[in-house]
Amino acid sequence: MKYIDEFQNPQLAQRLLDDIKATVTRPWALMEVCGGQTHTIIRHGIDQLLPEGVELIHGPGCPVCVTPLEVIDKALEIASRPDVIFCSFGDMLRVPGTGRDLFQVRGEGGDVRVVYSPLDALRIAEENPDRQVVFFGIGFETTAPPNAMTVYQARKRGIRNFSLLVSHVRVPPAIEAIMQSPDCRVQGFLAAGHVCSVMGTQEYPELAERFKVPIVVTGFEPLDILEGVRRTLQQLERGEHIVDNAYPRAVRAEGNPAAQAMLDDVFEVTDRSWRGIGVIPDSGWRLSSRYRDYDAEYRFDVGDITTREPAACRSGEVLQGLLKPHECEAFGTTCTPRTPLGATMVSSEGACAAYYLYRRLDLPSRPPAAASTADSTSAPTPASTPASTPAPTSASTPDLEGSSVV
Repeated sequence: MKYIDEFQNPQLAQRLLDDIKATVTRPWALMEVCGGQTHTIIRHGIDQLLPEGVELIHGPGCPVCVTPLEVIDKALEIASRPDVIFCSFGDMLRVPGTGRDLFQVRGEGGDVRVVYSPLDALRIAEENPDRQVVFFGIGFETTAPPNAMTVYQARKRGIRNFSLLVSHVRVPPAIEAIMQSPDCRVQGFLAAGHVCSVMGTQEYPELAERFKVPIVVTGFEPLDILEGVRRTLQQLERGEHIVDNAYPRAVRAEGNPAAQAMLDDVFEVTDRSWRGIGVIPDSGWRLSSRYRDYDAEYRFDVGDITTREPAACRSGEVLQGLLKPHECEAFGTTCTPRTPLGATMVSSEGACAAYYLYRRLDLPSRPPAAASTADSTSAPTPASTPASTPAPTSASTPDLEGSSVV
């Protein structure tokens, strides 16, 4: 295969679906831990094409969505200062903090700029030596290496007016937290291919063995997802639980050693809060002591900002896999992309955004769900779907030719 449309071929998709249907003998619940995979699944109706009883649970795989509210508020506080140029990727500007977002800060006069690389922010710092330039560094293992490289370059080149507001998270501890939840129904994982292209697969065999779950490294196109599902189901039907790389065109077992060396130099592992979930031990990075002077949280003294999630937003339950987006009473009514209650509705990788964009017109009306009163500051009970949670619902189950896999 050479071209992207080959990974959307309907005939090949049908062959994979036929193989899946021939494999499955009982219900299974799989989780993808990647917002890009979630959007592919919903956009192409893959969850509707799978055999009855095979459920795809959407995990906390959207990097924007899991950025905790207190970090958003720290960003808002820093961006509001007159001596600061605050730089970010565009998907963070509409994520709601407490009462406002970065777009509103910019409308109020704050110098908030969208950049396409953290190195753009470093260049801005060089061009504006009398201003403090802050880059908002969020995301999983995929985006951490370029942010680490930028801090390394700032130190090497003696650029002192640059700093990084860090909110990086790591996937393996999240999988561990998911599996330790007492109500967990997840029986297999589709691991994110871009994360493994950086970190390799060496962190996953111990998790697969300890929790007796197959972990299949998967890409992002429809055929990638179907192949990942097929391999995971084959393992489950055989009673196996190993790590399988179904994305060899991008992932090697050892990952990217150069990127890992940069991460080890610039960052150190720390406990990290996940929005709507709580603190997961050893699930994030912060700048190491050698680079502490480039830590925006330290430089601007905003470490004591604490917040509480709004009770009306149930995005934490969505991120944990406890709730499908359309099962929230605010979905599509008081919570829309124009008026988001949480990041899962506004992020380009959020599950709520995927359901709103691709599925909302097909969903039947349902009675309002009970309002959540969970305290987001309490200990996490991540990413599991209790037995009483309804399976994904749709108005109809399309055949392959009628689905957008074509």
